[in-house]
Amino acid sequence: MRIGFVGLGNMGGRMAACVVRAGHDVLGYDVREENVTTAGAKPAASVGELVAQSDIVLLSLPDSRVVEAVMEELIPQARAGLIVVDLSTAAPNSTVRLHGELASHGTAYLDAGISGGAAAAEKGKLTLMVGGETEALERARPVLDLFSANIFHCGPSGAGHTVKLLNNFLNATALAATAEVMVAAKKAGLDLETVLAVLNASSGVNFATLNRFPKIIQGDYLKGGLTNTLMLKDVNLYVELVARLGVASPNSAGPLASFGLARALGYADEISNTVVDALGDLSGGVRLHDAPAAGALAPVVGSGDATPQEDA
Repeated sequence: MRIGFVGLGNMGGRMAACVVRAGHDVLGYDVREENVTTAGAKPAASVGELVAQSDIVLLSLPDSRVVEAVMEELIPQARAGLIVVDLSTAAPNSTVRLHGELASHGTAYLDAGISGGAAAAEKGKLTLMVGGETEALERARPVLDLFSANIFHCGPSGAGHTVKLLNNFLNATALAATAEVMVAAKKAGLDLETVLAVLNASSGVNFATLNRFPKIIQGDYLKGGLTNTLMLKDVNLYVELVARLGVASPNSAGPLASFGLARALGYADEISNTVVDALGDLSGGVRLHDAPAAGALAPVVGSGDATPQEDA
């Protein structure tokens, strides 16, 4: 199967590299050509050229707006037998519409939200939440298995991106709330390692207490994850989703305020873990560590695609 990959930034580059390491040739396209070569892929001159030479096309892009722009170049090359897998975090209603457009050309379209973050992508151990036809997923599975440890078929078109938004909302809520708690612990003069040990043995345990803050309190912000801008985008997509579903969302105010604050205070393009510094700024200049570790607070480099851990 000839493999094409569009969007080889933070997450896409790591996934593409897994495919290359498994011994497959990958044709890649990114707004930064160096991202393609860094992943070990062969650069394509355009999206159209890439699609014409691929049996399966993987997309890892920042949002539905970018996905739709890429589709304008992809759809003229769509044909029977082609599989397109969208690994982005996107609006489910846009996904369903694009699914219909591609189906009219005989092209299968899978929405495959990812979770596990940069570390899992590096190791090929991501979790995928897939929407679309079972037959298309089974044809795509040998490629998806190259960078994932878990693949869940969540339902028809749009289901994968819907589950992804549900997951990312919980992820954002836990991160924002834990950041607030840790700033409070610091101001209270508590030993932060002890606080985390207590939380992780108690009912407050969550992904952030287990995997993020043990590093953050040492000054390591785990660069390579979702930026504050992308996290805020995901929470807004969740709010739009539940509004369409008629679901009350009183708990969305917290992460919207926290990541909006981080953007406003200059952390827009830094990893979302720096939300703790934004809250610290408003709390008297609190930092959980004495000095950043080497590489901490480095902005994410790439074409803006999503996700870690995190993610996600």
